Amino acid sequence: MPVSLEGQLVVAISSRALFDFEEENRIFEQGDDQAYMRLQLERLDQPARPGVAFSLVQKLLAFNQPGRQLVEVVMLSRNDPVSGMRIFRSAQAGGIPMQRGVFTQGRDPFCYLRPLGAHLFLSANESDVRQALAMGFPAARVLTESVQASNSHPTEVRIAFDGDAVLFSDEAERVFQSHGLDAFQQHERSKASHPLPDGPFKPLLAALHHLQQAGTAHMRIRTALVTARSAPAHERAIRTLMDWNIAVDEAMFLGGLEKGGFLREFEPDFFFDDQTGHVNSAARHVPAGHVNSGVSNPPPAA
Repeated sequence: MPVSLEGQLVVAISSRALFDFEEENRIFEQGDDQAYMRLQLERLDQPARPGVAFSLVQKLLAFNQPGRQLVEVVMLSRNDPVSGMRIFRSAQAGGIPMQRGVFTQGRDPFCYLRPLGAHLFLSANESDVRQALAMGFPAARVLTESVQASNSHPTEVRIAFDGDAVLFSDEAERVFQSHGLDAFQQHERSKASHPLPDGPFKPLLAALHHLQQAGTAHMRIRTALVTARSAPAHERAIRTLMDWNIAVDEAMFLGGLEKGGFLREFEPDFFFDDQTGHVNSAARHVPAGHVNSGVSNPPPAA
């Protein structure tokens, strides 16, 4: 009978999101593929340092128990297969039980998200993330300069989400950007009982909710909605989550306050936001990723 990942939370991740390959990447970006490959081969027995998403992956995989696989992490990388050997060895050295990987040697890897049925794609490549989002997969560009996650909560996977254009569609954000705060507040007040349309990360939140329900006694998930909304626009966001039958553990309605300080206190293993200003602020305190979605992220000029 063929192996299936059905029923598992599937995370596809690039090598630079999982490990600190910034030194090696500088050679890769110079276009000298052979020099890059030689360097990775020379460092085959030198485990790479943890990257921005290492803590998130390590904790998610801790949900797995002998005979009960709930989470699958797959390497999806523009690296060559030779460099893939170092990646797998680094994963083993870091206590990351990774079995599967796709190495495309510079070609676009995002097309393999479909056969994987991925619930999340983390990459340092902006183009790959944009394409993955266009295909309907939750995806974020990892800010490799982000600080590492705190180790204060070893038995909790902590994930924080922005609301509009991330968990929810950018419908309300479009009103705000076109007509201002008063029009936005009036729009959301009048539609308080109407759930917001799904955003690109709703499938991930749903998968995390399912994982929590099927979870173990020694690991749990704690989620937070961290949004620039404030009352009265908070009500529509809460009612939307209620309509989805998904609860978040914390909700922060900040009314435009800088998010970084609040995230520092929540200590997530990862934070997702569509606006670069918020992501850059967050990255000074926590691991962060940019969701290239919605009205704040117009497509690049042709």
